[in-house]
Amino acid sequence: MKIVVVGAGQVGSTIVEALHGEHDLSVIDTVRDRLEPLAYRYDIRTIEANGASRRAIQQAGAREADLFIACTSRDEVNLVACSFARVEAPRATIVIRTSNVEYIDLWREGRLDVDFALSSELETAHAVARSIGMPAARQTDSFADGQVQIVELEIPAGADVTVVGRPLREAGIPDDSRVLAIIRESSMTLPGGDDVISEGDRIVVIGSPRAARAWGSLLAPGERAVEDVVVFGGGQVGTAIARTLSEQGIGVRVIEPVLERAREVAEQLPGCRIYNATGIDPDFLERERIGLAHAAVFAMREDAKNHYAATLARVHGVRFTIAVVHDTISTEVYELSGVDVTINPRAVTADEIVRFAHDPRTQQVAMLEGNRFEVLDITTKPESEYVGLRFREMPIRGALIGAIVRDGKALFPHSEEILQAGDRVIVFTERALVADVEKVL
Repeated sequence: MKIVVVGAGQVGSTIVEALHGEHDLSVIDTVRDRLEPLAYRYDIRTIEANGASRRAIQQAGAREADLFIACTSRDEVNLVACSFARVEAPRATIVIRTSNVEYIDLWREGRLDVDFALSSELETAHAVARSIGMPAARQTDSFADGQVQIVELEIPAGADVTVVGRPLREAGIPDDSRVLAIIRESSMTLPGGDDVISEGDRIVVIGSPRAARAWGSLLAPGERAVEDVVVFGGGQVGTAIARTLSEQGIGVRVIEPVLERAREVAEQLPGCRIYNATGIDPDFLERERIGLAHAAVFAMREDAKNHYAATLARVHGVRFTIAVVHDTISTEVYELSGVDVTINPRAVTADEIVRFAHDPRTQQVAMLEGNRFEVLDITTKPESEYVGLRFREMPIRGALIGAIVRDGKALFPHSEEILQAGDRVIVFTERALVADVEKVL
């Protein structure tokens, strides 16, 4: 596939990292220091130019492009680039990233001439909401309209002995779920019945929402439902998070240090309580009993402020913390200092965009463990060698099918289940094997 990417920032570079091996990529950006490492590392074509230039888009080979992605941090550049792409790339699927939720509404109404529009702020808000719903998980995603949950869990000391330390075939695994992978240090195992989960492992589990909650109860007994969340930062990301959580019936308090912005947020979110405060004043935290909140989300613009605010909130009693990460290196710092979940807006945006470069039968993609692994939602073709086989007969080639969607309903297959043509399968694999998995299915 021929792909043109406008923007070589964190979203663009993540897309390149995920797709360079199987596709012909051209990247446009104005900053040479962004382009040179990509060209050197991945041997792709780069154009140092403004992505809102018709000439640059032509130079990138848009005429032959199958996919055109405008993902800079500037909406106006992305909009102009997509307008030119509609003319210069007549056969391409056109995808735009925007920070303005109003553009998403325009696209949904059919008034924005692109094939797909997505907002980093909304994608981040959805990721936060998924984590709020599953506090025990390091990472979580949903497939098949929420019927299937993917959760990455860390096995703590003292975890339930019905699951840990015994062969999986004897373990008390919740019904309608399966362990897709055991990650131990730098190695990954696609487990069979004889494999054992140990303390300190990370596991990837697929299951129904009920089963996912059961796993959370096994590994984090006594974890209560999150009903009260404090959001630190009332910018675009923080406001999107607060709105999404409030719409789910969760009580939300927002802390915003700039008075004018706090007033704007109060007008936009009448169902939320808004504080004009820094969020790092111990007296304020005590007075407003912030430490009693079930969870806190740190969505300020600077990672250092988020880190300090999260640490202070934990000191005051907040048990579950989620930090929005702007610089990739901050993820490790946050995790080492005890922040429970980190979410990178650019990474979750790239996850959503990457699926357009997969086989057209692929409806959804999730990337795990720094993009080392992928979960695909792909429809089986009639000529697939797996169609007609029982699951116990299927050869394992670096991938595991954890669920199927048949006639709109999610099923968690047993060993005697037979795969049918047209089934949607939710399959876990290493990123390097994605093309092979798509081909064989």
